Amino acid sequence: MLEADFYAGCLFSKSAIRFLLYKGGTALNGIIETITQINNEINTFVWVKIGLILLIGTGILMTVLTRFLQVTHIKHWFKETIGSVFKKDSAATKKTDKKSISQFQALCTALAATIGTGNIAGVAAAIVLGGPGAVFWMWVAAFLGMMTNYSENLLGIYYRRKNKDGEWSGGPMYYLKDGLGKMCGYERIGSILAVLFSIFAILASFGIGNMGQVNKITLNVESAFLKGVNIGSLAGIPVTHIIIGGVLMIVAALIIIGGLQRIAAVAERVVPFMAVLYVIGALIVFGINIENVGAMFLSIFRFAFGVKAVGGAVAGIAIKEVITQGCKRGVFSNEAGLGSSVIVHSSSNVTEPVTQGLWGIFEVFFDTFIVCTMTAIVVLSSGYINLETGMANPGVDDATLVSQVFGQHFGIVGEMFIALAMLLFAFTTVLGWSQYGTKAVEYLFGAKGVKVYKVIFVLMIMSGAVMTSSLAWDISDTFNGLMMVPNLIGVVALSPLVVKITRNYVNRKIKGKDEAPILSYEQE
Repeated sequence: MLEADFYAGCLFSKSAIRFLLYKGGTALNGIIETITQINNEINTFVWVKIGLILLIGTGILMTVLTRFLQVTHIKHWFKETIGSVFKKDSAATKKTDKKSISQFQALCTALAATIGTGNIAGVAAAIVLGGPGAVFWMWVAAFLGMMTNYSENLLGIYYRRKNKDGEWSGGPMYYLKDGLGKMCGYERIGSILAVLFSIFAILASFGIGNMGQVNKITLNVESAFLKGVNIGSLAGIPVTHIIIGGVLMIVAALIIIGGLQRIAAVAERVVPFMAVLYVIGALIVFGINIENVGAMFLSIFRFAFGVKAVGGAVAGIAIKEVITQGCKRGVFSNEAGLGSSVIVHSSSNVTEPVTQGLWGIFEVFFDTFIVCTMTAIVVLSSGYINLETGMANPGVDDATLVSQVFGQHFGIVGEMFIALAMLLFAFTTVLGWSQYGTKAVEYLFGAKGVKVYKVIFVLMIMSGAVMTSSLAWDISDTFNGLMMVPNLIGVVALSPLVVKITRNYVNRKIKGKDEAPILSYEQE
């Protein structure tokens, strides 16, 4: 009897456990679905309903207020940015002290954070989802984003300050608090927006700036270099993913612990080399498919406004989707308006706010008009997109599309090249974003919080290598978008100051007038 009772109890216990596990799993799935729905609503509101309007609107405003500076003074900003790098004893490549970085290092570190998976997989996704016309709107967003990035960097230099270690600290949090807060008389609002921006920047650094990039690195390395390699799994996680994550953690730790100086030194060497190599590879693909150039550019402009397919056989992609994909992916790539790259630009050894602003113009130009356009050319000239209908061919996967194209033209070497490009682009993005998060933590918690943040940031790299859920990336995307709201409020509110400083610079440096320079809100 006792044995029977005991056996019945065991059966009941097992059934109860199975029931509880089932209910627990159902509840967990329900929670995940709820979080997904809430995140989707916020994401749509931030990116589609107000984000793109804010971004495009701010770009138009700053372009008009500065009298189309990116066009009217194109010769000057080219000369003062990339042109100055090739001059002997150029100030752009020299460091004035051990605590700052050169203007060119600031650019490379900012590009390290912006040139990532968005320039390759992101552009391919925009074309697959939005058609060839998305490229046109990507260009439009970049053209206007030049002046948004210019304004951000100008304000970043103007309102930056030195911390206890003698390093420059700057970014949207400082011009929100000290600019919007004090100059415009909205001290409480400025402080709140500065805190919100810092929180969103920290959260985005873990997601888009860390786990998202590492996940792409892991999948691409496995696909290109470890095909057919199976050395088992640990707790359901492929050992190869753990090894890749471990190696990335060690390398990242060695660089990140060294601070901005080491990050900038790595970025200065890796980014230009890899970007130039990628552009050369894309131009070779373009040359091979040169006969498609006319149809390619025609499709970009024809589908930019949602023109239906020839003969009406296939309904054209809605213009709303074309514009949204183009603008959103463009902003994802160059980050103009998010306020993130301002943080590293503010660490430059430059004294003129406008000078670093000009580097911001070049940053967007190079990131979108050069690198992203090369990706678009590769995708559109290779036959994977039907240029008559604007639709992707059946079976096309935007995540691996560029790799497929390079594989088609160069064989396995092409696929390995794209995997290597993705690895270096994505890994330098991780390094750049670690600096963004570091400065946001420093603003909120001081120097003590920075050490804790760096440890957590490095450990999160392993999470990116082993993670499979797309929800984490979607949430990160939302935080990325949330950063731009307080930042753009600050840029628009301080636009009269941007105009004033710009006019002062143009009068002195271009027109040769005798005026006192406007360099910092703290005159000393």
